[in-house]
Amino acid sequence: MNRFRTSKFKNTTPKIPKKDGWVPNVRGSSFSSLGNQIKSSCSMVAFNIEQTGGGMVGLCSLDPGPDGKWTVAQIPCHADQVTDLGFSPFDDYLLATCSSDETVKLWRLCELGQEQPGSAEVSLRPGDGRLELLLFHPSASGLLAVASARGVHIWDTSRDKALAVLEQHADQLQGLAWKDDGSLLASSCKDRNLRIFDPRAQLTAVQVMTLSLLQLLSSVECFSLVNQSVPTHCSSPRVS
Repeated sequence: MNRFRTSKFKNTTPKIPKKDGWVPNVRGSSFSSLGNQIKSSCSMVAFNIEQTGGGMVGLCSLDPGPDGKWTVAQIPCHADQVTDLGFSPFDDYLLATCSSDETVKLWRLCELGQEQPGSAEVSLRPGDGRLELLLFHPSASGLLAVASARGVHIWDTSRDKALAVLEQHADQLQGLAWKDDGSLLASSCKDRNLRIFDPRAQLTAVQVMTLSLLQLLSSVECFSLVNQSVPTHCSSPRVS
């Protein structure tokens, strides 16, 4: 019996739109990073742009205008490569970016067609080297998880310091995911372990699962397993 599940997407193929549905003259970034190269809110798309030294983000409308053309804008965000970006789940026009220049920036964007901001609304400096990943909290406005090579910081973007600095990982961090209700944070790592954190309760992982187990579980099932096994003393009030 094969211990790996067959994906329902095994034989799917992408449906490429006609050229009149393409956004022309956009040069995406060829830089490699662990984070997202493109993200969308309900109002616009943000993406990395190819430029010497990096640091530039492009913005594009979701739909073409009356003339059949898309509105595209560019904003210089960082002094070095943009490694990850993401929109707030509570605000279509609030974009967070992190970079090899070791900063996280929040941008209050304008409607496309208007002049975009020349400076960030908020700048954060975790002081943990090159930043690789960021992820907005799904249920608490202004809360942000930021990852460097091996560390994870939880930030309230209205403050100038981290709310929590989680324990260092043994190897390169590769991914972050909040549980849907925001109570737990999962991290994947090059050491082939997935760690589950409850940042409200403790800075160390409440559970560590090895790759051999993860191969049998979807992320939803992993969180279900954690909920069943996390000790009751971990249900402390939210970090504030």
